[in-house]
Amino acid sequence: MDRASWHRSRGLEVPENIDIFLLPPYSPELNPVERFLGYLKKNVLHNRLFESLDEIETSLQIFLDGLQNHTVAQLCNNNYMII
Repeated sequence: MDRASWHRSRGLEVPENIDIFLLPPYSPELNPVERFLGYLKKNVLHNRLFESLDEIETSLQIFLDGLQNHTVAQLCNNNYMII
């Protein structure tokens, strides 16, 4: 988990069968969401000028509609946490 305050709260009740591993303070390369967003920026937003917010939303929708499950799995694979 990242180090968001709600992940570190003393009130967080963690079941006995779950181990919590916190990411280092700054480690975007270890966060699956960061890898996905980097891929999105490179393939949709990079080096492109949009005329309106609607155009950005349309481009993102087309990208997300065409996204394959295996691409998401590849980007979000986190074998560094397998014990």
